[in-house]
Amino acid sequence: MIEAIITGLTLGLLLAISIGPVIFAIIKQSLNNGLIGGFVFIAGVSSSDIIIVSICNLLSELFNQALKHQTIIGVCGSAFLLLLGIYTLLFKKVSIDENGGLQEKVFNKKQLAGIYISGFFMNTLNPGVFIFWLAATAKVHSQVQGQLHPIRYIVTVYAVCLLFVLSTDIAKVLMAGKIRPRLTPHNLHIINRISGIILVVFALSLAWGTLNYKVVGH
Repeated sequence: MIEAIITGLTLGLLLAISIGPVIFAIIKQSLNNGLIGGFVFIAGVSSSDIIIVSICNLLSELFNQALKHQTIIGVCGSAFLLLLGIYTLLFKKVSIDENGGLQEKVFNKKQLAGIYISGFFMNTLNPGVFIFWLAATAKVHSQVQGQLHPIRYIVTVYAVCLLFVLSTDIAKVLMAGKIRPRLTPHNLHIINRISGIILVVFALSLAWGTLNYKVVGH
């Protein structure tokens, strides 16, 4: 199982360090909405990864059909990122308490669901994620030949990979959580504007890449 663990860690590292909109969105969510908002967002991202991995391995034909609609998925993803970027850039407001500092937010179930869904769809609507897991599945299934316990091997690879990525996402949330108390409303306002610009750039890059058969990372 050492080989399976090493493969899982390698895939997890590749996904964790890939530059994509999800990384910036995790940090933005954590800075704006605190630890709870960040954790709920990455729960949505992780759920998306688990579903895509499951489709890849259990429902390969459905996955292949989804890849045939890569352009549609990419356009929808870029539109989603563009709207989110414009909202963050122009309309996102910083909540201020009575002392003029950042207000600690209390979320209801509807708001938490919205954060979760945004994380889920931001990850799902990125064709780069589909292509990554397709390549990962091909690699894992090529390595599984000759293994004494192929199912255990596959499960170990993906479990290690997904847990590694989740751990790095949690680390990003915790890092942003440490920074948040030191931010002033003005600083967070500037960060939101920068985040909005980054999301708009990723949206345009995703649209361009989709139409030219290229993809944007995780």
